[in-house]
Amino acid sequence: MTPHQRPAPAGGIGSSIRRHEDPPLLAGRARYVADIRLPGMLTIAVVRAPVAHGTLRSIDCSEARRLPGVEAVFTAEEVSKSLGDIPSIPPRVSFDDTVIPYLQPIIAHDRVRYVGEPMALVVARDRYVAEDAADLVFADIDLLPMMMDAGAGDRPARRLFDPENLVTTLEARFGDAERAFRQAEVVVEAELAIGRHSGVPMETRGIVVEFDPAGERMTVHGATKVPHWNLATTAELLGMPPGRLRMRETAVGGGFGVRGELYPEDVLAVWVADRLGRSVAWIEDRREHLLAANHSREQLHRARIAGDRKGRISAIASDCDMDMGAYARTHSIRVADLTLSMLPGPYDLEAYRGTARCVVTNKTPTGTYRAPGRFESSFVRERLIDLYAAEIGMDPVEVRRRNLIKPDRIPYSRPLSSTGEPMLFSDGDFPAILDRLVGSFDWQALEQRREGGEQVGAGVAMFMEKSGLGPWETGTVEVDPDGLVRVRSGCSSVGQGIRTVLAQIVADQLQLDHTRVRVELLDTDRTPYGTGSYASRSTVTAGSALVRAAEEVVRITKQVAAVDFEVDAEDLDYRNGSVFVSGSPEFSLSVFEAAARLHPVTARKYGRSEPGLAVDSVFEVERVVYPCGANLAVVRVDRETGEVAVEQLILYYDIGRAINPMLVAGQMEGGAIQAVGGALYEQFAYDADGNPLCGSFMDYLLPTLAETPAMTALIGEQDPTVTNPLGIKGAGEGGVPGVAAAIATAIEHALGRPGLASHLPITPERVMEHSTAG
Repeated sequence: MTPHQRPAPAGGIGSSIRRHEDPPLLAGRARYVADIRLPGMLTIAVVRAPVAHGTLRSIDCSEARRLPGVEAVFTAEEVSKSLGDIPSIPPRVSFDDTVIPYLQPIIAHDRVRYVGEPMALVVARDRYVAEDAADLVFADIDLLPMMMDAGAGDRPARRLFDPENLVTTLEARFGDAERAFRQAEVVVEAELAIGRHSGVPMETRGIVVEFDPAGERMTVHGATKVPHWNLATTAELLGMPPGRLRMRETAVGGGFGVRGELYPEDVLAVWVADRLGRSVAWIEDRREHLLAANHSREQLHRARIAGDRKGRISAIASDCDMDMGAYARTHSIRVADLTLSMLPGPYDLEAYRGTARCVVTNKTPTGTYRAPGRFESSFVRERLIDLYAAEIGMDPVEVRRRNLIKPDRIPYSRPLSSTGEPMLFSDGDFPAILDRLVGSFDWQALEQRREGGEQVGAGVAMFMEKSGLGPWETGTVEVDPDGLVRVRSGCSSVGQGIRTVLAQIVADQLQLDHTRVRVELLDTDRTPYGTGSYASRSTVTAGSALVRAAEEVVRITKQVAAVDFEVDAEDLDYRNGSVFVSGSPEFSLSVFEAAARLHPVTARKYGRSEPGLAVDSVFEVERVVYPCGANLAVVRVDRETGEVAVEQLILYYDIGRAINPMLVAGQMEGGAIQAVGGALYEQFAYDADGNPLCGSFMDYLLPTLAETPAMTALIGEQDPTVTNPLGIKGAGEGGVPGVAAAIATAIEHALGRPGLASHLPITPERVMEHSTAG
């Protein structure tokens, strides 16, 4: 059978194949960072601040240093002698000069500003000794007044920094919002709050720094969300050439925006390895993760919505206090920026105004968490719409339908910027998305249950997502003569199945079985350029780069075949991994045979200056893509206890084109469970003295399998995007943004109490307080 007669190989784009990542995970062969054992490796324990705010007078490490098995104990004194000044970690995104005074130093000196801030490092032969020695370190700290409320106003006695705790105030607007509110028939106001929570992956953070005494190079093993930025920044902070560092990917037990950013512990571990000339490991325990890894979400909005009594919304406005914690970390003011830019959502508004006050407090610093700014803004906006619908006595679904951007307005240019770029909704049919969602649900059955006395309700929420963030990404396709295609990119695995979908994309382009494609673990020595895996960008950007690389592989294969068959390349066809002469299928050449011909001696014969069949490609993002989605939640409320059970979630997301529908559904459902946690259970609480009240999973509640509702993932592929060659829109965060808003609406529907669910998480105590009031 000739190449053009064989059926197309399975496993390409659109196939729900099993993940390439799973066999080693299921067999216990995957290597997480904590599994790495190196000869002579030492262990680091971090001594953390026991109070939320104070002047650091001194640290006594004498007893710790005397403990057998301790190799060294370091404080800011040793770090500053080595580096000069104590460096602070710069922002990776949303850089603004105003944040510079608020950046976190890699180790505390002079002052501590939150419980859990690194003050000292104990380096020992094993973790048991390191932990015991850390307990022997004594810090003399003079307590200072605590700042625990971002909305409390600036009080000189409670300042974390001079001249004030207000880092910056952001503003976004279009139209004349003030006039719209003055002229509106109906204005509804609400105070809406999103609780402080974050990603808590199964695997905590960790880093292993492998020291090579021969070349004095260090290989950093661990999570590789943004490895190239982390490498360059770590080298700069420590005053060493970037070539001394190498980053290598390990298996990861979840990312969610929290893991893989550059934290103080990462920089300090590299410094310790370099200082001692030894390999070292730091593996975070659960309490450390809850105390020190990025928190997120906490915002308080004083919001308003204006419209007429026919259901037409004219304006939305919100003034937000955003609690950044004690420092500005790598995400700087990105969450505030995204909250403001995404708050108008998929609606065609006359005017909008939003402000965000970014304030430091004596809490753990914050960063991004899955769907940053979109989860928060969707809750605020959709709650306002429900309150407005209740005020005018109209079905909230109908209110949404009347205000969504119509298809004839697409592409729709919104006069706002997001992450520094103009907002353009390039594709999508937003009313159709809403109709598909509500049409998939049996509303009559729900009403029958309500008529029977059950306290059940349903809620709907719309949202806009953001994916494919630039500026660029790399991809390499290398064909081996042995029958394998090896793929590399600047994006890495953070648990999302990226190696599977990239293999599918390359297999589809080369028309090969996906099992012949191997996506390699990220290694900065092998892939020296890349932007990283975050913001639902990996498949969009790396996939697009690999499409171009694969197209070039086909072109080169035709070039080789044209020489061998003595024909013009234009007379050659490509199908199922082989080139053949049009009308003469007996003359064929596979990509693997072409690779074999391109060895060092014969490559020039085929017009190639370099041997091998390998192509590097870069995809430059012209603009990000804004997918639209909708969520429907069904809840049951126990009036006696206030407990809320989410019975069902229907998740609709406009993916444009699904590379692997099974993995897209998995991303949607996994994100939705995290959103359920933020809606009902999760909250980092503190007492008045800044002490964290959530040091374990006994106090920080997560949804378990028992709280997981029945879920239906509806994947929309009717509107592929024009912003990339694959037509795809990122899926990693599409299950998150609207779930909390839909749950809140469903609770109010069940109890018949509009305005009840205004603060997240919606705990049983809050339900009881509001459902019995009045």
